[in-house]
Amino acid sequence: MPLEPPKPLDPPTVPFAIGGMAVFALVGLVLLFFRDWLSANGHESWLWICAAGVVWGLPGLATMIVHDRHRKARRS
Repeated sequence: MPLEPPKPLDPPTVPFAIGGMAVFALVGLVLLFFRDWLSANGHESWLWICAAGVVWGLPGLATMIVHDRHRKARRS
């Protein structure tokens, strides 16, 4: 008796995009308190990495909003 393959997961993706952006923003805010130490040790790029994570998350969030909007059509 062959087993039926499991159905693929289709979770909402917007929370993942928002969560990723929130993590980058939170880490960036924490790193602001250590800005002097980061500059003194040559690690000032970490603040820019956090900013880039938030900024690049915006088009990702827009994509996930459209993806989730079409979930009902994919399921039927």
